[in-house]
Amino acid sequence: MPLLGFGVYQNYTSRPSCLEAFKAGYRHIDSAQAYRNEADVGAAVRESGLDRQDLFITTKCINKTHGYESTLKGVDLSLSKFGFGMRLATYKALQECRQAGKIRSVGVSNYGIKHLEEIRNAGYEMPAVNQIELHPFCQQKPIVSYCREHSIVVQAYCPIIRGKMDDPVIQEVAAKYSRDPAQILLRWSLQKGFVPLPKSATPARIHSNTHLYDFALTDDDMAKLDALDKGKEGAVSWNPVDWD
Repeated sequence: MPLLGFGVYQNYTSRPSCLEAFKAGYRHIDSAQAYRNEADVGAAVRESGLDRQDLFITTKCINKTHGYESTLKGVDLSLSKFGFGMRLATYKALQECRQAGKIRSVGVSNYGIKHLEEIRNAGYEMPAVNQIELHPFCQQKPIVSYCREHSIVVQAYCPIIRGKMDDPVIQEVAAKYSRDPAQILLRWSLQKGFVPLPKSATPARIHSNTHLYDFALTDDDMAKLDALDKGKEGAVSWNPVDWD
């Protein structure tokens, strides 16, 4: 245990201070269920890029989780909030549910290559799908390539970039086909072989987002959209594919 620890009592938004503590050399964080910041501490651990094995993270059971069953549930809840250690066990449980006929298939979300390799190295069946943020600005090509190599369907969330579609290239292509930008982005996603998951609460948009099968983008226009890629920097959502 590192002898110098960093306390986060009453620090309810502790991610920035934990990140600063890691920069200062701290490798020991003292949290608790009662502090209501386990999720922030976990986020800081993942964002820091430090090896989890080099860190000593403390939490403490609150009174309401005392008792045998309550403690078991409390530990699971803390691990879930921290985001530590339960990924393979959760995946194994889902596989068993599938084998028992309770669910049809098992997929994952926001899995990077190292997370998928963790499943493969454990000897488990690979997931049916991996749902990640995908659009011209955030194409996550290494993950997509890995998924294709292992026959994992790629689902694309934020395919219409949360409405941020005013880029000149997108507008130009939309005008060429007399389509709205969302339809262009969804058509791009389909032609890339993804399964786009557009979101809208507007009835007209819900319907227009399905009008994708009576036109196709040319190779040149696909290339123009492909050229917009900014890697993970182009993400518009919480995108934890590199986290431990």
